Amino acid sequence: MIAARRGLAALGGLALFVATLSVAAPAAPAVARVRGVDQVVTIHIRDNSFSPAALNVAAGTTVRWVNDGRNTHNVTPHSGYAYRSGNLKPGKSYVHTFEDPGSFAYYCTLHGTPTKGQHAELAVGDAATAAPVTPVGGGEHDPPVIKASGRTIRVPADAKTIQAGVDRAKPGDLVLVSPGVYREAVAVGTDGIVIRGVDRNTTILDGQFKRANGVFVVGADGVAVENLTARNYTENGFFWNGVLGYRGSYLTAYRNGDYGVYAYDSQYGQFDHSYASGSPDSGFYIGQCNPCHAVITDVVSEYNELGYSGTNSSGDLYLVNSVWSRNRAGIVPNTLDSEELPPQGQATIAGNLVNNNGNPDAARVKTAEFDAVLGSGIALVGSVGDVVTRNRVVDNSKVGIVLAPNPGIQENAYPSTDNQVTDNVVQGSSMADLATVLPTADDRNCFSGNTFATSAPATLEQVKPCSGTGTGDLATGALDIGQFLDTSQNPPGQSYKVTPVPKKQRNQAKATTAKARPAGAPVKVDLARITVPVSAG
Repeated sequence: MIAARRGLAALGGLALFVATLSVAAPAAPAVARVRGVDQVVTIHIRDNSFSPAALNVAAGTTVRWVNDGRNTHNVTPHSGYAYRSGNLKPGKSYVHTFEDPGSFAYYCTLHGTPTKGQHAELAVGDAATAAPVTPVGGGEHDPPVIKASGRTIRVPADAKTIQAGVDRAKPGDLVLVSPGVYREAVAVGTDGIVIRGVDRNTTILDGQFKRANGVFVVGADGVAVENLTARNYTENGFFWNGVLGYRGSYLTAYRNGDYGVYAYDSQYGQFDHSYASGSPDSGFYIGQCNPCHAVITDVVSEYNELGYSGTNSSGDLYLVNSVWSRNRAGIVPNTLDSEELPPQGQATIAGNLVNNNGNPDAARVKTAEFDAVLGSGIALVGSVGDVVTRNRVVDNSKVGIVLAPNPGIQENAYPSTDNQVTDNVVQGSSMADLATVLPTADDRNCFSGNTFATSAPATLEQVKPCSGTGTGDLATGALDIGQFLDTSQNPPGQSYKVTPVPKKQRNQAKATTAKARPAGAPVKVDLARITVPVSAG
């Protein structure tokens, strides 16, 4: 590792925010007599976490793991078979009684390793205190600096599979993959390697709708993945978890069962020149980081439930110069109190084309609450201090740009505050081009310099300007909240397995000869040079 590992996140699920205004909190862990034992405790399995991740219990305690996430998870011990859940679909549970003292470490084989990603520890009786699991994505760390080694491992010439090539690689090595369909799931645990396809459109990882992740980088800093396609995975196309330094360039991800291109609990990242479609969650996702030190630029995201979703992703985060089109909703940063590092904030969304969201042909997640923002171009939900500027947001079926509170999953409600919406072109929204949900006089959100036809409240830029004193009131022409949140008329959407196959995408230049470039700090964004996209054509 680049430095002593900070302790990798298994904290907080990746179930997105619930955008309704009434959400029941989950029941507290039960305490009862079951099968003659003294106590039952509940551990919640969320998407990417066990909660609590460190737990001390008395001998004789029955532990019940409940999958509260949207994805399949499991409970697998580091060694031995005294307890092992097998795969648990959402809503399913597993129970085991721990009669004897000891330390019991476990993980989800789909989303972690024994010490990285989704892992946890249980201490019973007189055992030592369970070790806490802390996030990598919070606080200040230095970016990795890893030099190219000059070594190239060719697949299949030197290694028959991509996984075999990755397993042979050392920091700074290039794993160069020839065209072909590779029916495998690749796990990466070595710092600073670069995985690159020779041809983005014909070098394909195929999950056959039975493998979890195309490329899963867990706890390995500085890994870059380039010029590849990942399709038909049950969870994610490309996934980085608990790392410092990550980059995905010239990637295509489609028809994957959760996210397309995805980073969680990580810092110093960049997604560029990439395409994601057909995800029933979001095409691109950066979550649980503050500061994130991350950039998404020159990407296209379409036919997803959400084009972009970023739960609790804050600070030095830029979504710029990209296209978010034909999703059920476009760009949706949000806060969720069931994950670490809330609230979301201090992200910059600039120079994007966000159009035709609310599309009935996009993939849809199984749970209906996601659909409360269907038809939104850009929706900030429980966001603090975001900047939305110089975007073209047109022809979205409900609202162009909207600010809304997030009521929370556990106990904390998060209003949207201190956000700036300036100099955007917003047109063709059926309910309102610019809107706020339940605005207050002191929320410090502001709107100025936008080109638009309708707003809610009706005089939004006058009531909440970004400079000077506002005039008017928040009640006149307020957003019809019931209509905004009503999902009963939403189109049913598509299974991710049948969403459109993308056209050919642009290849990385000189893919066979370019020097390896491990991931480090992302590119710098010059906000002053970003302009509103010329048109939606």
